[in-house]
This record gives sequence, structure tokens and C-alpha cells, in this order.
Amino acid sequence: MNSQNSKHTNNLIHASSPYLLQHAHNPVNWFEWGEEAFAKAKREDKLILVSIGYSACHWCHVMERESFEMEDTAAIMNEYFVCIKVDREERPDVDQIYMDAVQLITGQGGWPLNCFTLPDGRPIHGGTYFPKNKWEQILEQLGEFYKNRKDEALTYATNLTNGIKELNIIQSTEDLSLINFEKLSEIINLFKKNFDYERGGYNWSPKFPMPNNWELFMQIQHHSKDEALNNAVQITLTKMAEGGIYDQVGGGFARYSTDSIWKAPHFEKMLYDNAQLMSLYSLAYQQSKNELYKNVVYQTHEFIARELTSSQGYFYSALDADSEGVEGKFYVWTKNELQQFIGEDEKIYSLYFSVDEHGNWEHGNNILYKTKTDLELEKLSGKSISEIENIVRKCNTILLEARTKRVRPGLDDKMITCWNALMIKGYADAYQVFNDEKFLKVATDCTDFILENLIKENTLFRIYKNQIKSIPAFAEDYAALCEALISLYEVSGEEKYIFKAKEIIDISIDLFYDTASKLFYFKSKNDEQLVARKIDMSDDVIPSANSMFAKCLYQLGFLFDETKYHEMVDEMLLAVQSKIERFPTGYSNWMQVLLWKQKGFYQIIISGKNADKVKTELQNTYLPNAIIIALNQQSSIPFLTDKLISDETKIYVCKDKTCALPMITVEDVLRNL
Repeated sequence: MNSQNSKHTNNLIHASSPYLLQHAHNPVNWFEWGEEAFAKAKREDKLILVSIGYSACHWCHVMERESFEMEDTAAIMNEYFVCIKVDREERPDVDQIYMDAVQLITGQGGWPLNCFTLPDGRPIHGGTYFPKNKWEQILEQLGEFYKNRKDEALTYATNLTNGIKELNIIQSTEDLSLINFEKLSEIINLFKKNFDYERGGYNWSPKFPMPNNWELFMQIQHHSKDEALNNAVQITLTKMAEGGIYDQVGGGFARYSTDSIWKAPHFEKMLYDNAQLMSLYSLAYQQSKNELYKNVVYQTHEFIARELTSSQGYFYSALDADSEGVEGKFYVWTKNELQQFIGEDEKIYSLYFSVDEHGNWEHGNNILYKTKTDLELEKLSGKSISEIENIVRKCNTILLEARTKRVRPGLDDKMITCWNALMIKGYADAYQVFNDEKFLKVATDCTDFILENLIKENTLFRIYKNQIKSIPAFAEDYAALCEALISLYEVSGEEKYIFKAKEIIDISIDLFYDTASKLFYFKSKNDEQLVARKIDMSDDVIPSANSMFAKCLYQLGFLFDETKYHEMVDEMLLAVQSKIERFPTGYSNWMQVLLWKQKGFYQIIISGKNADKVKTELQNTYLPNAIIIALNQQSSIPFLTDKLISDETKIYVCKDKTCALPMITVEDVLRNL
């Protein structure tokens, strides 16, 4: 709602979250999550409505327009409930609890997430998006139910809360042996039944990129030489890069495709997707040398630099799907617009991107996506594919400039530590593969900003906005930052980053580790506790905190000679092993750790005056189960202290704490691996 024309202002006016500020002029008497709202609910004996969303959520905006901006609807909400608005990106801990509740109640979840609770926060009912009439009906029914049948509400809340807690119980296993590679291959075969070998991804819609899944398949294929897996990965990455889910003019990926052909996305762009996809496409180029993948990395970098990078070097969170209240308006084109801006090149451009005179999408608009093969394009245009691609590049430059005159989608300009850490790793992976100094600079600038501004007295913070850090970080923030620091150490050689990673993991063990389950809680022991304390196990669009911690512990265990870390990894894997076998699609990052365990994780240490040159040569080869370290001076890292520096270049290949005799050439190393 436009604040200049609004006659309403609520408590959210003091929030820093862009999502909460969007609701600050609703007639609903919104509160932020906190003691004030709960005290009011207890004092007035009212139910609480916890309404959760995020700034780039399309259906969140729809529900706001239909219900939260309407005075008649707001009057019912204010009469019966204390209403709390939550930004799920700021408070994933709150989101987890009430998402579990809604999934137990309805069998499904999503955003907007609307959960009704007792004054103490225990849930009794909930759902996702509700049309206005249905919403008002539920509000009145629940209000009357609590007023007249309070005992039933209390009983139901107790049972539902117990159900949420039971979801967190880790079943002990009698089998103390880890899944071997053969069993892992059988599990992967379950995935293969669901591949769409023609259009990429899985054989359903909507389609999400799920970069960690495809990174797992690349790693399995590296060891098994499974051509079906290789084909699935290559087709998926190619079709996504050619699809409407990818911004063909400006770079960067939208959240997901609403259809099965990667054509029509919900147009919001999230930092965490683009971070992980930068990693994925960099590694895929390292493996296949497909120039399309390199172009995606570089164009995505240009998008991140142009639209999601702050002047201080950290990254913003997201771009909205809508502009001027219309989804995708910023990104789509009519044929007339293309003719106006690119003139005689429009015919080739429209042929390349499947543009239709009447529009290939809604209201005469066209989403730019490639459906024809290079051979078909050459036959239809009479030009070579290199000529066609030169025209497309020239037109994209013109259209990108023309697009700057449009009303831009809303920017969520808060910084989230976890997502920034994923982006740092994306840039570190890009630097490892392409050896382009600008990628390393972006990664180090953001890392140094976090280390200087988001840590105070051994506490990491999750959010930075308007020069203020807020909300103590969750396990995923610590875990992602630890991984980013390890990756940045590997590519930069700066030992301060690996020592900081060790410090982060030790703090994490103190704050989050549960000795009973052998896993890490999502919330710190020092923070406000909710109705249940969750353990984040399954890998979703962002890998779970626990699987990221497992990767960190495994790598740091070698470098710092910490046997305890490796024992923890084994216990963590055993704790989730039954879930990996039953629900493999939710445990792709865990399976990467299992691969390291089963196939070995190599430390390749290069010393001598040509160490950097040899390291760059080695990085031309896809080695998913290795860390490559160039030593230019004597190291204080326990694993490296005995690696003497001399003029002669030596390459040590180590596995399971045992190093082979030093080798001289890259060819020797690759033959040994």
C-alpha cells in the first residue's frame, strides 16, 4: 500500500524488514514477533494470528491486497486476534515451527503461511493462502470457537504441539555401518525414474532448480561413469539456461518454473538460488567445458553486481516478481517493443527466443526462451550460429538499457548471513574454475565485511540493514559461513580464513550441538526458545544446517588433525541414514558427505615456487572429492606444518591422513587419483 495515501499506520512502521514495512499501513493492527504481542494476547485472552511471508512472495501480495488492506476484513482480525507479521527470511525458526503445524493440520504448506495460536504460541489451526470470503469465515469461526469452547482449544493445541515435537525425534539405528557406494547407487536409481530426459529436471511441474541435487549427480557420475546421470545433468542445465526461468537479457535465475518446460517462472529472483547455481554452473563447466555454462556464470555475476550488491560489498536478498502490481512486467516484451528497440535484428532475435506476434505468454507478452536447436536456427535464418549469437548479444545489450527505463521490481535490501555465505562460495567456485580475479575480489570483500561487521563477542548475527546488525544467527548461518570460509581459503591461500572456519565450527558446537541426537539444533541455546526446538536435517532449496556442518567437520578434521570432528560426522550420518534411504530427494547434500566417506577425500598440497601455476592446471579438472592447497610459505595449519617449502615444486596427494611420496607433474597426480 502507498504510505503517502494511507490513513492507517501500525506497529510495523518501526520494523527494518522490507516485507514487514510493506504491511505497515494496513488497517490490521500488526505487531512484530516479540513479547509485546504475546503480553497483549495474554492480557486480553485472545488468540494470536501468526502470518508469515517474504518480500518476493507473489501470493503474499495477493492476500494482502484482497484481505489485509481491506478495512472490513481488518476489523474482524483486530476484534478477535492479536496479529503478528513475520518475515520468514529473518525468522526461519518461527517459520519452521508453524510450517510443521500447518503441514500436520492440512497435509501441505507454503507461503503465505497463516497459523492461529493460543496466547502462549501453541498452534491450533492454520493454512496458506485464503481468498477473502474464506478468510473472513475462518476468522469468525475461530474467534467464536475460542470464546465458547476454550477447553477444546487447549486440548487441541497440546496435541498439535506434541506432534510438532515428535517430528523432531531421531530414531536410533541398530546398524552401525554406513551406506556403501553400491547402496548409494541403488538410492540414486530411485531418482533416475523421475528424470525428465527430454526437458530436464524431474518429470513434474512446477520445476525447481534444486542445484544440490544436480551437484550430487555430477559427483556420482564422476565415480560411476553413469551416462544416464550425465545426460540428465547436461539436459537439465542446458534447458534451464535456455528457459524463461533464466533472465535472457540481464542474467540470473527466477525462483522456479510454473510449467514443465522451464518457460514461465514466478519471476522473483532470490540470492540463494543464484548463489548455488553459480557454483553448479562453474563446476559443470569444469567437468564438461560447455561454453553455455560459462556464459551463465559470467552473466549471472553481472546481474548480481548490478542489482544485488551493496556499496559495502555484501549482497541483498531478493527482487520481487511484480512491478506496478503486475507479475513479470519488468521482464517480458511485446513483439512491437522488440521491433521498436532492436529494429531489423528483431526477426533473428524473435526466431532465437520463440517470440510470437500475439505473445507466447499472457496479454500479448513474450517470455524470452530458446526452443530451437542451433541447426534449426541456421536453417531457418540462413545465418551461422555464431552470427546469430552475435546478434542476440548485441540486442541483449540494447534491451538491457531499454529495461532500465521501466519501473523496477521491489528490492529486498536486507543482508542475510547464510545467503551471503552461499554467494561467497559461488564466487569462490567460479574463481577456482575460471581463475578470474574479479570473482575472488567479490568473495573476499563480502567475507571481510561479515567478519568485521556481523560478529560481536563470539556471536554471529543473521541480518544487516541500515547499518544495524540484528537477530542472533541460526545454525544455517554458522554452517554456510564455515563452508564459505573453507572454500575461500582453498582458492585464496589466506590462512586467516581457515582458522576463522575452525573458530566458527567450535562456537557452533557449543551453541547448537545436541549430545543426545548427535546433531545440531537450529536455534542457539542462548536464544529465546519456542514451543519446540527444531533440528534441521533435510536438504531443501538450501542444504540443511546439519549436512553443511558435516561437510565442514569432515574437511576441518583433516586440516586440524581433529579426530573428534570425524567421529561427529560418522555419528551424524548414522543419525540420518534411515531417512536418506526412505526420502533420498531430501538428503542430497548428506549423500555428498557419504560419497567422500566411501570414495575418499583427497588433500592435494602443492609447495614450491610454481605452486600457484600447478594449482591452476589442476583446477582444469573436475575433482569433487578433493581440496587443493598451494603453499607459498611455511604453514601453521597442523596438517601442513611438515610440508617444507623449497624452490622445487612438489605435489603431495593425501587421503585418510596418509600422504603418498611427492610427485612432480599434474599428469602424475591425475593418474594417481
